[in-house]
Amino acid sequence: MDAQTIGTIEGGVIGIILILLIGAIAGWLAGLIMKGKGMGFFVNAILGIVGAFVGSYVFSLIGLSVGSGLFGVIITATAGAVILLFIVGLLRKSQ
Repeated sequence: MDAQTIGTIEGGVIGIILILLIGAIAGWLAGLIMKGKGMGFFVNAILGIVGAFVGSYVFSLIGLSVGSGLFGVIITATAGAVILLFIVGLLRKSQ
């Protein structure tokens, strides 16, 4: 997630739960988009959280903004997680 969104999420346990929930949703959506390449709840959550950073970076490189708020964060995180799943798929095929 981008720094501005993380800054607006309450700290503590509720903030951690929200970050994990958003990451899990984004990872699950990415698994569906990539035709069932999801890897379980915890790995999907990690992919979604890392994907939020990847998505934010890629979107900023190409000058794309999907908006702010929960919906924008989920879209950005999902796009980043799709990119990560694509890369993982390429690495697995090469082995």
